[in-house]
Amino acid sequence: MDATIELAMELIRRPSVTPDDAGCQAHIAELLSAAGFQTESLVFGDVTNLWARHGDAAPLVIFLGHTDVVPPGPLSDWATPPFEPTLQDGVLYGRGAADMKGAVAAFVQALITFVRDHPAHRGSVGLILTSDEEGVARDGTVQVLRTLATRGAAIDYCIVGEPSCNQVLGDTVKHGRRGSLNGDLVIHGIQGHVAYPERADNPIARFAPALQALVSAVWDEGSADFPPTRLQFSNIQAGTGADNVIPGSLHALFNVRFAPTTPAPALRERIEQVLVAHGLRYSLTWRLSGEPFLTGDGPLKGALAASIGAETGRTPEYSTAGGTSDGRFVAPFGTEVLEFGPLNASIHKVNEAVGIDDLARLTRIYRGTLERLLGP
Repeated sequence: MDATIELAMELIRRPSVTPDDAGCQAHIAELLSAAGFQTESLVFGDVTNLWARHGDAAPLVIFLGHTDVVPPGPLSDWATPPFEPTLQDGVLYGRGAADMKGAVAAFVQALITFVRDHPAHRGSVGLILTSDEEGVARDGTVQVLRTLATRGAAIDYCIVGEPSCNQVLGDTVKHGRRGSLNGDLVIHGIQGHVAYPERADNPIARFAPALQALVSAVWDEGSADFPPTRLQFSNIQAGTGADNVIPGSLHALFNVRFAPTTPAPALRERIEQVLVAHGLRYSLTWRLSGEPFLTGDGPLKGALAASIGAETGRTPEYSTAGGTSDGRFVAPFGTEVLEFGPLNASIHKVNEAVGIDDLARLTRIYRGTLERLLGP
């Protein structure tokens, strides 16, 4: 069996629901150490991270990924057990197959074979893995990068193995991401009996017009590289559970995925202006998950596109759509960051899957990119 498929299956067997790594990184560290890499486990809180490097010269090319996965949900919904990798008709099923243990297996094998065939390669190659990407992303990649920065380790090029493709392998590369701004909002009212509304202040009724104003607002038109900014409410809770009590407060969570045309401070100001204009008494806590970033033309973009073309015959489209990734932590260091991985159709779903031919080709694309950047 192909080494990439074997490794992907071994990783899927480990139930590494975030932030538990379940031994995935230790297994990978053994493989890389045997191939001549220097490896180091960096633990912050309950999060496990792996840093591996071969070489000590510039430029430094790294792969970035995560070993944690989202919970599988009800096991009865799965056709096969989520943590028992299953091969059927050329497809590998299991939690993390596409997001992103398949890609992790592919770039680990690309690193091993590249160093095996080019032990005296130019520059350096490396790997960062975290078990905190699917969670709060507080003690994972961001902490590793801070640690490396104190050591003077400057990363020149970074490929993130997130599942980027839409229809076929090689159709899409993410060359940036929108920013992500989270709001934790409480609307304050006065609790009371529903039969005496004049003695209460219903936060649900008060918030309804502001809610409509926020969800229908046009924040910007986006740009050539970024879709328009969008605000979405993800949770709204109010009430005591009784049908005859006006609640004293309403709690809402929302997220704004924003383009560089409307920066986070401007968004915060506009949103609070809406709340004030509707006469609301509120408390609002902000959390900025990441700023938007965009990688322009450069050596990494050329090398990856050439490798994709050589393996698939396709010229990828470049996109900033979708959620955030840990690439948002790398880009501020001046690193060229691109995201490329398998198809994303099944990620976070039951019966998550990836084509085994795609994983084999993905390994060759990653290896080809290293050849074009650092080979003879």
